[in-house]
Amino acid sequence: MATLGEHDHALPAEPRPAPELDQSGAAAPPRKNGELVFESAWEARLFGMTMALHEAGCFTWNEFRDRLIAAIADWERRSAGSDAGWSYYGCWLQAFETLLAAKGLCAPDVLARRIGELAARPKGHDHVSHESPAAHDTRR
Repeated sequence: MATLGEHDHALPAEPRPAPELDQSGAAAPPRKNGELVFESAWEARLFGMTMALHEAGCFTWNEFRDRLIAAIADWERRSAGSDAGWSYYGCWLQAFETLLAAKGLCAPDVLARRIGELAARPKGHDHVSHESPAAHDTRR
């Protein structure tokens, strides 16, 4: 089974146009003044990965959307009417992971291992300045 981390996987040759995101209803992403809203960097990255793989032809939008609606419905059943712990992008992640596995793009064990590796990284690891130390030198 190919994984996203290997170089020997093949993507379909025909890219797909960007999907029409739902504007309302369960599958509609959070918006503010008509613009998509991401509370954390991981949400924006997840959204971008989903769009990129869809546009590369790895899956149809309806395949993803159906899984997203199912993940939201699953959360609603488990939450018993409470909004505590609600995360739209948590449901998006669940839908994305199940679709990756179903399509053979990333095996669940490979995904779990990578999640563990990323979770073990120190807090703020991806917020380190890539500028030269001289750029922060205030003695000049």
